[in-house]
Amino acid sequence: MATANKTQPGDADVQAYVVAQPEARAADCQALIALMQRASGHPPRLWGRMVGFGHHHYVYDSGREGDIFELGFASGAGGKGDISLYVSGGTERAALLARLGKHREGKGCVYIKRLADVDTAVLVQLCEATLRELRT
Repeated sequence: MATANKTQPGDADVQAYVVAQPEARAADCQALIALMQRASGHPPRLWGRMVGFGHHHYVYDSGREGDIFELGFASGAGGKGDISLYVSGGTERAALLARLGKHREGKGCVYIKRLADVDTAVLVQLCEATLRELRT
């Protein structure tokens, strides 16, 4: 039961996405790109309005399947709002989020206002835990 996801990888310029952000947000996006690229070993690629790293094919128990990035983030529209971090953290999620810093949780992501609000070493651990979960 393969149906196409709305979110697909594209060929749009990631740096154009970054420079379109207000200055402080662009710096956070640039830092997240470096952090997630180091963690994943993959270059950034735009998946719609999200910056993704790597590729993951999933199949749910229902039979639905699709493709998405392993790690990613999205800046609020026009630099307003939160930065959405697309990380799961697997079984380590709760413990890592308890140490992350100022954030809100969503079902499939973690929301932060700015990178300075969180412990980037813990964010790296959250990315690594996500990759371990997806790659096993």
